[in-house]
Amino acid sequence: MLDLLAEVRFFLDSGGPVLWAIGLLSSLMTALIIERYWFFRHHSQCHVTAMVVQWNERQDRGSWTALRIRDALIADVAANLSKNLAVIKVLVKLCPLFGLLGTVTGMISVFDVIALFGTGNPRTMATGISHATIPTMAGMMIMLPGLYFCHGLHQEMNRRIEQISHQLTIN
Repeated sequence: MLDLLAEVRFFLDSGGPVLWAIGLLSSLMTALIIERYWFFRHHSQCHVTAMVVQWNERQDRGSWTALRIRDALIADVAANLSKNLAVIKVLVKLCPLFGLLGTVTGMISVFDVIALFGTGNPRTMATGISHATIPTMAGMMIMLPGLYFCHGLHQEMNRRIEQISHQLTIN
């Protein structure tokens, strides 16, 4: 286990400080995605059931006021289901931007080495190139599954909103 942690730390160090930021973004995004799937699996149905029971206990389910209450109930469920989805979308979009930032900072260090030592020191140039390419790769690799899970969460949210709108019948 310690060897694995040492390898991860070596990888993060080889990508420079921007890669550490990408790692933090990735951890936060993963935690939020897991939280949303946990909510969908374990808690959202209780909330939907409570809304349906509240609606079905109403005597009037056909007037203009009742329809506005129904819309408010659906909006409440939608707000609960979409919680943190906007944050996840922002984090997904930030990952490749941080990768680009890593590219720029890495290339600046390569140009600094060239300015100081010329092109005769390939080892120090390679370090800068590593700092330039690894964050770019990491940002893209984190964005791709983030897009997949974000899309899946959005589809699940829409499916459940449609489901509750069908359960709240109108007289």
